[in-house]
Amino acid sequence: MSEIITVVRAMGKTVSGQVVVFREGFSPRYDLDRTSGIISRRGHSAEGQSIKDKILVIPTAKGGVAGGWAFRDLVCKGFAPRAFVFGKLNPVMVQGAVFAGTPITEGWRPDALDLLRTGDIVRVDPARLRIEKLS
Repeated sequence: MSEIITVVRAMGKTVSGQVVVFREGFSPRYDLDRTSGIISRRGHSAEGQSIKDKILVIPTAKGGVAGGWAFRDLVCKGFAPRAFVFGKLNPVMVQGAVFAGTPITEGWRPDALDLLRTGDIVRVDPARLRIEKLS
């Protein structure tokens, strides 16, 4: 039987893929090398990980207006994630995800950071407000 995480808010299409779990917040401006799609901030829990085609599980958003254009830029460069799964986010991240056409969720029960590990496969279903751990 698969495990289910319920989210509070979500938008976008249903996607499945491999998870990369962050243990700290995320800023596309400060944590990511936007020329390669690799987490580049030294000491970041996902340092060295590619975000391309991954489902990013992130406790909180960091930063401001950069998310509004950076997410779209990642799509144009060909290494955008499949979805953002945030515990807590801000309106700029939502705006950026909508602009980029990337599914995004906020809030979770049970805690996704306790249930998911990098490498797990999940299905993010924004219409049903749920994330299903597949393996």
